[in-house]
Amino acid sequence: MTETVDPSEIAKFEAMAAEWWDPNGKFKPLHMMNPVRLDYITRQIAGEYDRDLSAAKPFEGLRIVDIGCGGGLLCEPMARLGAEVVGVDAAERNIPVARLHAEQSELEIDYRHTTAEALAAENELFDVVINMEVVEHVASPLAYLKACQALLKPGGLHLCSTINRNPKSFAMAIVGAEWVMRWLPKGTHEWSKFITPDELYDLLRQAGLEPVDRKGYVFNPVSWTWKISDRDLSVNYVTAAIKPEAASWA
Repeated sequence: MTETVDPSEIAKFEAMAAEWWDPNGKFKPLHMMNPVRLDYITRQIAGEYDRDLSAAKPFEGLRIVDIGCGGGLLCEPMARLGAEVVGVDAAERNIPVARLHAEQSELEIDYRHTTAEALAAENELFDVVINMEVVEHVASPLAYLKACQALLKPGGLHLCSTINRNPKSFAMAIVGAEWVMRWLPKGTHEWSKFITPDELYDLLRQAGLEPVDRKGYVFNPVSWTWKISDRDLSVNYVTAAIKPEAASWA
């Protein structure tokens, strides 16, 4: 299976590893976005697997992997909801940070310094693959998405978010977030690697997945809050796709 890790991209996140859980640090944008990300993720999982989110542990019995888990900002909520969680990151320094925080939070999460391709080669299978803000950092988006597809059980759910490629996304995600607000170090993102929603849908289909939903994450600079939009996918957006029950993909 093709190795899609880009060493230069990994180095960027290695340098920021210790700041994952600082809400005012380099990952401030993710902390601000996390409530809307979690809302979308939990609703999609609950809808696909007919789970009641008001229950004590609604995701009990589900096996979930978060690819590019960073410090565990999504793994920990999934574990609290009862899921068996595996957190994977190609940046080695992220894993001890995530493990320590989970231990402090008294949560059992299986964190691993590995890749989607390596997991797929080990024939690991999951009910849900969470794939947030990773596809724009890999060497081959299609090969990477094929590895994610291979990790899903038939009928499994793939959740993928990324950044659109247009003048507005350059202004917001690079000029605004990196140059003006300095939320992220300059060079964190490369505009040429951004992917339009139609391109991502096409890549998902080529990887053997069936796209079923997409929504935008919209930042309000007045209230400094994020919201989910049915229509505005101009900058940040998220998709949901299903692995067909009768999939014959490797």
